[in-house]
Amino acid sequence: MAALGPEATDLVTESADLDQVRALVADVLAGRPVDPCVQPAAGRRKRLLVADMDSTIISCECLDELAGYAGVKAEIAAVTERAMRGELDFEPALRERVARLRGLGAEVLQRCYDERVRLNPGAAVMVRTMVAHGARAVLVSGGFEFFTGRVAAAAGFSDHRGNRLIEADGRLTGEVADPILGRQAKLDALAEEAARLGAELSETLAIGDGANDLAMITASGLGVAYRAKPVVAAQAAARIDHADLTALLYFQGYRHDQFAAI
Repeated sequence: MAALGPEATDLVTESADLDQVRALVADVLAGRPVDPCVQPAAGRRKRLLVADMDSTIISCECLDELAGYAGVKAEIAAVTERAMRGELDFEPALRERVARLRGLGAEVLQRCYDERVRLNPGAAVMVRTMVAHGARAVLVSGGFEFFTGRVAAAAGFSDHRGNRLIEADGRLTGEVADPILGRQAKLDALAEEAARLGAELSETLAIGDGANDLAMITASGLGVAYRAKPVVAAQAAARIDHADLTALLYFQGYRHDQFAAI
């Protein structure tokens, strides 16, 4: 089950205090494998989706997987975990991790995509359903353009943004191009994409799992934490801890018979 039933929807519609209702629902559903979304019924279908990529739309962290080919996965993954928990500043942590990839053959990028990158359950259905009903869907990642372009195409996103790894003579230099797409850039992307549509932020949906997603999640009309780090889960309006990504469709009032066929 990914969304609340009619009774809870009525309760939300009549209540002026969403936080109070969310606390009540959390108490009622404590310990049950249910992902509720408490929100006003009006305006819940969104015109813009901005989604994180690593550990949200896909099941892995691409940088950690690249580090595996360089023989330093455990070290890099530990730094990634701390950055995603908000214990480290994203930009310097990214530069530190990318530096460990210096000398890695650029052909490993495609190998990594083919061998390690998989869409999370429900990702393609969720994105393609929203796009088919007139929404714009943008993949915005602190990861790398090489992967965002391929993942965006596979899932059906309208566009994508990511960081660029620098190559020379067929190898990674251990550098990432400026400016780095981090927490503020994700928030800026949300605002820019909304303005492009002529949409209010209340008409937007943002989803992610790490601390660098938090600004866009809290600024959007509906911010969702997906299998998220504690700092993100605590502040998001909704969480997906049990269901797949089609939960975002139920949250917006889509019926199963409206889902895109994949």
